[in-house]
Amino acid sequence: MRAACVIGWPVEHSRSPLIHRYWLKAYGIDGDYRRELVPREEFATFVRSLAARGYVGANVTVPHKEAALALSQPDEQARAVGAANTLWLDNGVLRSTNTDVEGFIDNLDACARTWDRGLDKAVVIGAGGAARAVIYGLLGRGVPRIIVVNRTAHRAAALRETFGQRVEIASWNERNEALADARLLVNSTTLGMAGQPELALDVARLPAQAVVADLVYVPAVTPLLGAAKACGLRIADGLGMLLHQAVRGFALWFGQTPTVTSELRALVEADLAK
Repeated sequence: MRAACVIGWPVEHSRSPLIHRYWLKAYGIDGDYRRELVPREEFATFVRSLAARGYVGANVTVPHKEAALALSQPDEQARAVGAANTLWLDNGVLRSTNTDVEGFIDNLDACARTWDRGLDKAVVIGAGGAARAVIYGLLGRGVPRIIVVNRTAHRAAALRETFGQRVEIASWNERNEALADARLLVNSTTLGMAGQPELALDVARLPAQAVVADLVYVPAVTPLLGAAKACGLRIADGLGMLLHQAVRGFALWFGQTPTVTSELRALVEADLAK
């Protein structure tokens, strides 16, 4: 039996076991997916003993993503994002990637077909690890201008240094003005998450063809997405990204590329609502 796990501290909140066990059952695969609660000081030892523990790979969540990158052989995506969330053993070699990139892009493709057609300007709110994954994915799709808006200017400037001149910076006070002519708006912060302040943005300034994406998935429809829907804009929610980012890891560990279905989404939605 092949097995994988999610490693974190804490880890009880992770919905990854629900997602991967659904796919294991759906495809009739003899496998398992478990949670592993591992403190920071024990992470390196745990990761080096994955095979001995019966694992073919793992997901990595906070606070271990940067350590996972350093302890493995990362691909280009993981290096660009600066963090790894997926590990797998390849003939004894521990490799890593960051599937937030395709999770974000594939969810956009599923929720808002042709979102990138004629897209010449995107606005990304935030400058953390999630923003790095979003920017890497957008650059890969050929988006010519990405405006990064962040409360802390030097963090936004670091993204421009990493990704080049297609990334521009706008101050927090300019966030509404930056929306003019933007065909894509992405919230990569925790603003709008349950228990957090809302992200105050005047989405009415966006053109009618714009798409609004929010990486927050609790609640599934954030205040930002609710405002976008009220303006008649297309949206892509964080729950969809959560599901799509799980696809590649499952394929690497269990040899089957799974499909994100409405049944799976409903299962996770019901669990989140508990």
